[in-house]
Amino acid sequence: MSEVTTDAQVRPQDILAAVRRLEAGELVGLPTETVYGLAADAENPEAVAKIYAAKGRPADHPVIVHVHREADLTHWAAELPEAARKLVAAYWPGPLTLILPRKPGVAEACAGGQGSIGLRCPSHPVAQAVLAIFKGGQGGLAAPSANRFGRISPTTAAHVHAELGHDLLVLDGGACAVGIESTIVDCTVQPPRILRPGQLQAADIAATLGVAADDLLRLAGPARRVAGALPAHYAPRTPLLLLPREHILSRWDIDTRAGRRIGVLALSPPPYASSALWTTLPADSAAYAQQLYAVLRLFDAAGLDQIWVEALPSSPAWLALSDRLTRAAHGSGR
Repeated sequence: MSEVTTDAQVRPQDILAAVRRLEAGELVGLPTETVYGLAADAENPEAVAKIYAAKGRPADHPVIVHVHREADLTHWAAELPEAARKLVAAYWPGPLTLILPRKPGVAEACAGGQGSIGLRCPSHPVAQAVLAIFKGGQGGLAAPSANRFGRISPTTAAHVHAELGHDLLVLDGGACAVGIESTIVDCTVQPPRILRPGQLQAADIAATLGVAADDLLRLAGPARRVAGALPAHYAPRTPLLLLPREHILSRWDIDTRAGRRIGVLALSPPPYASSALWTTLPADSAAYAQQLYAVLRLFDAAGLDQIWVEALPSSPAWLALSDRLTRAAHGSGR
């Protein structure tokens, strides 16, 4: 159990208890560096079905399979393209999911009816400790975000319990270091394509593969269905609006004085007296991402009329966050 090296209160016996439940076909809340996942044995269709039922997830929406850093990927994939090998060597373990041709008959319940599979090797020490023991290190865990489908992803164990109840065993690995979901790269096409942006930037992936970043982001023909790519996702129940800072500055004081409860998520402090309904997040994209979902959850529980989010910079570093907030705004208020 030497692989468990985390500041959170996860004991070796907690890891073993989680593995026993997973191998028995039960669900477990699992910390990763991106968000907390709702984990089940990827090769047990009944166990995977429990994920779909708990989340209210559509049957045709695939789930990502998480594997140990020493797992044999050819167990899952019919082939490993050269691009995939380069990305594994450069970025695993880490916040990168690869879409690969799925080996026939393997993890069909995770595929959403497609002939591909999404594989990821998480870097969180608790996740790696579970995967090291589960099926002798060669098993895979289906682990979409541990929340109701389409809602705000959880980045702490408390978020998972609030969303799915206290009967679920959740390994508390502390707050997620990345805070948004992994970058998804489709390696079944050439050149590969980024189907969901994340912390890992297109420019870095392009440099690793020796291609142009624009080619990775250009979609030619219909894309595969992948996790978190529907127009409405990551959404609070409170209506969320993405607004220019100028609009927020001109309207917020007027609306709040009129009695409307509006939470503001901004990149700079409020122009007037400090307010509990105005939260300033760092102007650094990585630090902003680490805090985003936790703040949205606090706002969503505060009984607000609306959540206003200051429009983000248009630079590549903010692409993934703009993606999440655009989808959140589309799905909010429902």
